[in-house]
Amino acid sequence: MPNFELHSHKQIIKHREVVADDWSVLKLAEDGTPETVEVPAGKIIVPLKVWQAQREDLLARAGRRELGIWFASDELAGTVKDDLDKFAVVAIDFPKFTDGRGYSIAYNLRKRLGYAGELRAIGDVLRDQLFQMYRCGFDAYATRQDRNIHDALQGLTVFSETYQAAVDTPLPLFRRHARGALPEHSDVGAGI
Repeated sequence: MPNFELHSHKQIIKHREVVADDWSVLKLAEDGTPETVEVPAGKIIVPLKVWQAQREDLLARAGRRELGIWFASDELAGTVKDDLDKFAVVAIDFPKFTDGRGYSIAYNLRKRLGYAGELRAIGDVLRDQLFQMYRCGFDAYATRQDRNIHDALQGLTVFSETYQAAVDTPLPLFRRHARGALPEHSDVGAGI
């Protein structure tokens, strides 16, 4: 009996389109350990702990095109900062809808660590989250399978304008739109 489970989606949202997905997410079974789990062949997204325990073996057997990693919501992206170029996919697990720690992990991967590859949200991913996930740097979403993925796709177009800066829009609204001549001093907040 295997000491892991593979979770697959037939379709995901990627770059604002519904596309076929050929990746599987490996999750350890209760009796599985990161050191002893046998990672199957193919395009597999492994947990951070498995990557840390089997790094050399995984690098030797799979090229970058077939290697992905996923973070639990309580893990830090900086733990793999020197290895980010080795992954075709980095996924972040949202164990439940109300757990927002994955947003910070995504932001750190994109802005602080410079990860430019596919950044995928997995787990309890719903339509209501997609717009903010996009703003934090996600470009792929494995939505809950009990929901309509085409309906979820519309969550990316809910808002037409944003006020604050984020990964997708580095300047806040007041910096993007000219409001007339500035006062003679350069302190925009003067006079408040």
